Amino acid sequence: MSHTKKILIMACMIVVAMASAIPAAYAVSPRITAVSALLMDAGSGQILYQKNGFVRKEPASLTKVITAIIALEYSHPEEVATISKKTANISVGQELGLKTGDRITVENLIKAALMYSANDSTVAIAEHLAGTEERFVELMNAKAVVLGALNTRFANTNGYHSPNHYSTAYDLAQLTRYALTNPDFARIISTPKDTIHWADGDKKREVNNTNRLVREDSYQGILGVKTGSTIRAGNCLIAAAKRGDRTLIAVVLHSRNRYRDAVNILDYGFDKMVPVKLCQKGDSFGNLSVAGGVKDCVETVSQEEINIYLAEEDRDKVTVRVLPQKPLQAPVSPRQKVGTAVFTLGKTELARVNLIASEGVEKPGFLHKIKMKMAGHAYIYPPSEQLFRAILPGKLS
Repeated sequence: MSHTKKILIMACMIVVAMASAIPAAYAVSPRITAVSALLMDAGSGQILYQKNGFVRKEPASLTKVITAIIALEYSHPEEVATISKKTANISVGQELGLKTGDRITVENLIKAALMYSANDSTVAIAEHLAGTEERFVELMNAKAVVLGALNTRFANTNGYHSPNHYSTAYDLAQLTRYALTNPDFARIISTPKDTIHWADGDKKREVNNTNRLVREDSYQGILGVKTGSTIRAGNCLIAAAKRGDRTLIAVVLHSRNRYRDAVNILDYGFDKMVPVKLCQKGDSFGNLSVAGGVKDCVETVSQEEINIYLAEEDRDKVTVRVLPQKPLQAPVSPRQKVGTAVFTLGKTELARVNLIASEGVEKPGFLHKIKMKMAGHAYIYPPSEQLFRAILPGKLS
């Protein structure tokens, strides 16, 4: 077996392992019909629940989240796009009914894409911003990588089936987490209905948000985000909701009841998960040995406070282990990073925090060495100096 094949097989095994690693914490998981699902805390990025959350699936029109955010960031809403023959010929799935030569603002195209899920509007956006849909797709893929959606690849702007068009529940949550920070995106996805206006004449079209949770205002704190459906992808949904200072993002893919699934997952996050403080800033995590210093160890403390959400019954099951950054050798500066504390629940990593030195440890000076000898203590030289002494015995005192 070639080295390349071995690497590919190992990579596949890792992906499968991640996909099946539902934390043992969740003894009573939400009941859902979706093949793949994930719940993420938008503030911290913590995964609160997942089912095949790292397995590649077709995202259908959830694709339009990244199409819209690129349009919002790289164009002005009042720019006017002229509709091409290619865009006018889009007839598969939901479409706005754009005609060759129509003129319409980018803002109206974005609203049509996010609210009404119009497939022709995304191609119009792409051609206006990048010249061709293919060039725009390159921007989409580059943006996905930057945002940490590393198991995602796009082949078009609207979610049509393609073997090279896929994502994961986790990646889609990551993209949505970023998109929600854009106020224009947040405003559009939360709008139940609106009117799409063409730039010339009086042509207009009333559109309703395809997201029933928004359209009917049927879930407490609902913010939006996007629906998607194709034969191969099944019924998909990204739903975000906010209660108090918490915003949660639920992603369900290939679901038999996407709204019920999303509601069950969101309820699980809001009702079953409680805030847990893993550590405060400055908490002690014990001592680490230091070679060649005036002291033989230094206390490690947490660099920052770490807060997460856990099921109530699991808060006392969290364990922590300290990973030294490297063998420490004097001098050690105050607040120098010396290691990492890793918090886990079963086999699931929950969070990490940098550990820093609570104080400095200096190298011993000449007087300190004399004092050590007078006190009958052997001074332990650092490894670099031990090497010189081995090479030049009797030359160094």
